[in-house]
Amino acid sequence: MSNYHLQFSLIFLIAIIRGVVSIDYNVTDVVSGTPGGIRFEKEIGVDYSIQEMGTINQFIYTLFDQQNNPNDRRPQNFVQLYIDVHADEAAAVTSGNIINMSSIFIQNYDGDVKWGFTSILYHEMTHVFQWLPSNAPNGLIEGMADYTMLKANYFPPGQAKPGDGDSWDQGYDVTARFLEYCESLLDNFVAQLNKKMKYSYNDRYFSDLIGKSVDQLWQEYKDKYKHNV
Repeated sequence: MSNYHLQFSLIFLIAIIRGVVSIDYNVTDVVSGTPGGIRFEKEIGVDYSIQEMGTINQFIYTLFDQQNNPNDRRPQNFVQLYIDVHADEAAAVTSGNIINMSSIFIQNYDGDVKWGFTSILYHEMTHVFQWLPSNAPNGLIEGMADYTMLKANYFPPGQAKPGDGDSWDQGYDVTARFLEYCESLLDNFVAQLNKKMKYSYNDRYFSDLIGKSVDQLWQEYKDKYKHNV
């Protein structure tokens, strides 16, 4: 591993109706001399990464904050993206406002790596800005992040189709499709659900918003798309 670290930062000003939020996006290529680091620099780049972080941030604000109320947002003023190697072989992991993108994922990506990188970045940036109550099902948290990818048209090929899956909180693409169904029943459902999750989570939020239990919604969802399963 190279000991030479490339680090760049830039401040983007995200204009919102009730003012301007200044968020600092920082990108550090920790493994610049490795195959993954080299591919990142040649086919993606720091400038593109920072630009997309700002674009994605604004997309998430719009998707999860339909009322444009800063008090409803998880406060962040800094997001750090590392290009690094992951011991657990994940494409990326996020903790707080720090995102680690795997150079192995970048190195081995088959196809347009910039598109794949951006798709993962939509998912991970959602974790930075969504509410994360400790009692929320992990499958719902991951499903909401995949839902962002879905709405941004960065849903990877081969992912779940409407009606797929075994449970509503299975996570990732399956839960994203279920949330898409709930959104079809109530405009801005995901934004309202995220708002309710500011301090804690409860299954009754589905009933509060749509008037049906999450289990009933799941059953009706499966019934609607049973021809696709």
